[in-house]
Amino acid sequence: MLYLLSELSGTLTPLNVFRYITFRTGGALFTAGFFVFWFGPWIISLLRIRQGKGQPIREDGPATHLTKRGTPTMGGLMILAGAVVSVLLWANPRNHYVWVTLAVTLGFGAIGFYDDYLKVTKQSHKGFSGKFRLLLEAAIAGSACLLISIYSPVALQNQLAFPVFKDALLNLGWFWVPFAAFVIVGAGNAVNITDGLDGLAIVPVMIACGTFGVIAYLVGNSFTAGYLQVNYVRDTGELAVVCGAVIGAGLGFLWFNAPPAQIFMGDTGSLALGGLLGTIAVAAKHEIVLAIVGGLFVLEILSVIIQVASFKLTGKRVFRMAPIHHHFEQKGWKEPQVVIRFWIIAVILALVGLATLKLR
Repeated sequence: MLYLLSELSGTLTPLNVFRYITFRTGGALFTAGFFVFWFGPWIISLLRIRQGKGQPIREDGPATHLTKRGTPTMGGLMILAGAVVSVLLWANPRNHYVWVTLAVTLGFGAIGFYDDYLKVTKQSHKGFSGKFRLLLEAAIAGSACLLISIYSPVALQNQLAFPVFKDALLNLGWFWVPFAAFVIVGAGNAVNITDGLDGLAIVPVMIACGTFGVIAYLVGNSFTAGYLQVNYVRDTGELAVVCGAVIGAGLGFLWFNAPPAQIFMGDTGSLALGGLLGTIAVAAKHEIVLAIVGGLFVLEILSVIIQVASFKLTGKRVFRMAPIHHHFEQKGWKEPQVVIRFWIIAVILALVGLATLKLR
């Protein structure tokens, strides 16, 4: 909206500053953060009244988690509301990638919301059918990837880019859409698995968003893309504004989610934010880099897969408890220790991911 106002204003007015992606990214960050911080207490009070007993706590989980009974969930509504309002205000509404990313984010958020709703109303850990949920996620992600393929430069359509190697592209043909959809669905569920401790998921999400905000901006600028020798993907720079909005909303949410949490993110937020990260990575042609930057999320979901596969095949467990953050809790780490150490890992992985831009 503000971008359009700057275009209508002419060429010699102060409103021209709104044309700069960097300025609008900062504006989106502060707007989303203020929105969540301001309306957060009201949203938390409303959810606490509506949910009553709050999110059910697993009896077979760490004993320390039983003290969290009664904490409301669906805090992702705070993040999504702040981020969407901010994006609509600061992003260029003519940019296709912005709308595709918002569609995936809200679609995944709706799936997560329904899952949270069933868990709260039934006071059960089981939401709706896992297979049906994955099918819905795949349909949303597949549709988004088809649109991204259409909007991508002709030379990059259906191409998988490799980090570090200059001009290394693999033409996946028709298989690119299901592959890219897998990336988005995998990212959504990986973040969802990670969201198990106070503040554990939201900070790595913000770190990853900051990283991909930089990547999207650089690959969407012909000069910087040429200098770094990465594939130039026109118009993806606008996704930096989306990332800024998510970081701001995440900071606002962290104020209330910091230990001891006043509210949980729930599937509403974790599924939506993971889907957003996956979509931005696909649009910017940095799907493989997402596995590096989001390595913490990959580790979390792999720990669950390994645990389940090992138990079914051998009857033995590899970890004391999965996901892996619970494994370290069972080993005696305090919750803040697990959370902060995992944040450190997320920062290191983000720096490695950024380094791939220059290593050619």
